[in-house]
Amino acid sequence: MERLADTLKQGNGIDSLANYSGDIPDKCWLIVLTQTRDSDTLTRSNWETALQELGGESKDVQIFRFGHWGCGWYEVLCVRESTDKATIGENIQNSLEEYPILDEDQYYDMEASEALEHWQNWYDDRERLEYIRENRDYFSFFDFADIRKNVKGEHFSGYASELLY
Repeated sequence: MERLADTLKQGNGIDSLANYSGDIPDKCWLIVLTQTRDSDTLTRSNWETALQELGGESKDVQIFRFGHWGCGWYEVLCVRESTDKATIGENIQNSLEEYPILDEDQYYDMEASEALEHWQNWYDDRERLEYIRENRDYFSFFDFADIRKNVKGEHFSGYASELLY
């Protein structure tokens, strides 16, 4: 795992230490995950799952928050090195190298919730009906009442990933 202090000092392709205006955290903090204001559902789901696996914030688990000129803000989930939380953090990173989702149930629940919110807030009845007609293969309806609930925005029976991405 990378050290937060080293990452802040090194910067990246669009940032450098010259753009940083805070105190550099102690070298004991190792990065598990990061997220930004613009993170996708998968990143936010993995963040929540990792934080749960680590037992939440504690003396050995910290979230460092930073403002950023490009993405608005970003957060870094860190663990203190040489602790049991560091071992868990390393296991989380190893798991993500093998498969991109830490908890499929949590991810798909979050994706379905966001799809319904998007469906309700970004489409009116006419647009929802048009979307259903154009993408009928993405939907599973039980009966006419279910179709009506989808058109009215009360329910979303479609593939969440097709709507969101």
